[in-house]
Amino acid sequence: MNPPTPSQLPARQQPISLIIPVYNEVENLRDLQAAISAALDPAEIDFEVILVNDDSTDGSTQLLDEIHRDDPRFRVIHFIRNYGQTAAMAAGIKHAQNDILVSMDADLQNDPADIPAMLTRLDEYDVVCGWRKDRKDPWLSRTLPSRMANALISRLSNVPLHDYGCTLRAYKREFIEQIPLYGEMHRFIPIYVTWAGARLVEVPVRHHPRTRGSSKYGLSRVFKVLLDLTTVKFLRDFFV
Repeated sequence: MNPPTPSQLPARQQPISLIIPVYNEVENLRDLQAAISAALDPAEIDFEVILVNDDSTDGSTQLLDEIHRDDPRFRVIHFIRNYGQTAAMAAGIKHAQNDILVSMDADLQNDPADIPAMLTRLDEYDVVCGWRKDRKDPWLSRTLPSRMANALISRLSNVPLHDYGCTLRAYKREFIEQIPLYGEMHRFIPIYVTWAGARLVEVPVRHHPRTRGSSKYGLSRVFKVLLDLTTVKFLRDFFV
């Protein structure tokens, strides 16, 4: 009998590609590297990390190259200008070598220790979305606007989620690689994969306060999301 191919194995036994957009996170990158290895190596998860450098200006570029030299499992893509998180996600998906894709942020607010449990859910589902149930962000400037946006997105898309803003997600590759991404559309990936027939589940994940570096989210990001919502509404009316 021939041994099973990687895609025939349970999701937790398959190699994964971890996609992480990076913009000016030099203070967090070494701890991020250590946290990923500490979470995945003991679980015997074969992984590659694709760190997409979105034209950082704080020394992240040089440190990312050092991390790759130290551990070749950490691959690096350098953008020549700042294209944004969605473009970074698209580049990571394009260059990923495995059939299980996991996305997360570089700021250490997502916890790589949640990844093994999320992978086990891919045996039943096609997409697993993180829910920052106990969110550690400022209430008025981040958490409240996010909850309002989540309610609006859920209503317009007919895909109810508590947390569209959580980057920590696990995907089967076939449901995500053909999705065109632009603007702030990375947060709407759960909508498109659901419309494509994917089975989706949302699970609570840990969320840590940011202790170093500065947040890249502001009011301009809110306006971009609202603009992209018009595209979501059009696509829902056209396809659903």
